[in-house]
Amino acid sequence: MRCVPVFLDEDLVRLYYNGYCNNIMWPLFHSRGLPQDDGLDAYVNFQSQFDAYIKANQMFADVIEENYQEGDVVWCHDYHLMFLPSLLKEKRPNMRVGWFLHTPFPSSETYRTTPSRSQLLTAVLAADLVGFHTYDYARNFVSACTHILGLEGTLVGVQDQGRVTRIAAYPIGIDSHRFVQTVQLLEVQNRIKELEGGFDGKKVILGVDPLDVIKGIPEKLLAFEKFLKDNPNWCNKVVLVQIVVPTRTEVPMCMFGHFLSFVYVFSLPNEHFEFLTDKKLARHVHEIVGQINGRFGKLTSVPVHFLDQSLDFNTLCALYAVADVALITSVMDGMNLVSYDFVACQASKKGVLVLSEFVGAAQSLGAGAILVNPWIITDVASSILYALDMPSEEREKRHNHNFMHVITHTCQKWAETFLRFLFFNFELDDTVAEAQLRTKQIPPQLQTELAVDRYRCSSNRMIILGFNETLTKPVNADGMPDQVKQMELNLHPELEQPLKRLCDDPTSTVVIISGSQRCNFEDYNVWLAAEHGVFIRTADKNWSQNLTNNIHTDWIASLKVRACVFMFFFYSEYAG
Repeated sequence: MRCVPVFLDEDLVRLYYNGYCNNIMWPLFHSRGLPQDDGLDAYVNFQSQFDAYIKANQMFADVIEENYQEGDVVWCHDYHLMFLPSLLKEKRPNMRVGWFLHTPFPSSETYRTTPSRSQLLTAVLAADLVGFHTYDYARNFVSACTHILGLEGTLVGVQDQGRVTRIAAYPIGIDSHRFVQTVQLLEVQNRIKELEGGFDGKKVILGVDPLDVIKGIPEKLLAFEKFLKDNPNWCNKVVLVQIVVPTRTEVPMCMFGHFLSFVYVFSLPNEHFEFLTDKKLARHVHEIVGQINGRFGKLTSVPVHFLDQSLDFNTLCALYAVADVALITSVMDGMNLVSYDFVACQASKKGVLVLSEFVGAAQSLGAGAILVNPWIITDVASSILYALDMPSEEREKRHNHNFMHVITHTCQKWAETFLRFLFFNFELDDTVAEAQLRTKQIPPQLQTELAVDRYRCSSNRMIILGFNETLTKPVNADGMPDQVKQMELNLHPELEQPLKRLCDDPTSTVVIISGSQRCNFEDYNVWLAAEHGVFIRTADKNWSQNLTNNIHTDWIASLKVRACVFMFFFYSEYAG
């Protein structure tokens, strides 16, 4: 594999990565909202960060262009590179480009709060395939494109002027074989025995999280405190081990990789590890830990073991294997693969996974886990008790379900599936084929001179015009770049007189076709077809319904069954 670095200077990193990516996009995509900075200076600073974001994406595009070979595929990752698909397609329209988001995508109501909402969506839609961890995130993205850009969402993606960008969920996995094999190593087995001796027969609840507000560490600690308070008989029988691993780094080292016929773009942490740590959050967490240990601890033991450090891989696997319960209480998370790591290491003990319903993994491992709302502390505390008291038969059944998913839906299969859809244009059914066929059959641009010449030479003409976005006022007019389409569209003022003259011509018959509701053209001698032809109005202004009363609809039931079978197959195959 050959890697080509993209070097960003310190000022660009400060504005692009630390500024726009971490200060704007990270909280926005995790539904935390935008920073509440007052004053004009804050807006000017935001604009400079956005300009740096575009500049950094352009630098990636330039390096890719220098190294690109015909037939390569570009796979762009995460919110740091949302502009990259558009920049690549501008130079090479036939380049195959995919984009995958590793965080949640917020609801359209949350996403629309960012001033650069339209530019980012439009840039991503230049990709051929856009992937998310879950169907919820994919649905939110399609909804944002519909409500903000006014585009049409289809069964396979988003359609814009005949071009379909496919949108799908591709839940990521882990290299489960590596975890399973590591736990079996003699060194790790010895470490497991050492840890079990250190915990002296106590039940172990494990948490492994970065110190980030989205990980819900304070909520986890408060729930554990509530559990100890409500169940004093467990006070000396259970211990919470909370590992706080290094969080996202302040300075990225961005790289461009080239492997065989596949080009990908990604971001790596800087070797200096200058961590972004919320000092207020760290202080709050340490206060809660001290409060719990001071209240429920003894001179020789404490209920919370809090380690603010990284562990080597073998030790981490041993800790996963020792734990009786994994407690994950993220308030919002893209996938959270700690849950997968825990399951992969639990072949022997078959521990219980208590998992927040606000993480992507809840849709994959929810059937075998205990799902909780981390904001409801009492429910989390009750779930901890249920996990510790769970009968062995139920515990084994839950674990086996999740273990089978983890070892079959690996990171290798995730990458293979995404690239298969992107590179080989894999078709699941006729729906995808139909969308692609519609894309290929976009009518050629009208030859104006030829049309005018034919018009003048003819004595009996029929002119068929579309209404939406053909005769109506453009959505992006009047300085409102992303207004939602109105339910009742109006005729463009500049077209009123030309259309009137055309309709009054006795040698011309004008037909206007609309996908919207019936339009009002009382002053025009024109035929109308509304709602895709369901309602027809003749030139004498009489409306009729273009459906017969004895129409046969028996085929609809069989189609519904076929659609349901397909959806169950697709979901079980690609989402587990």
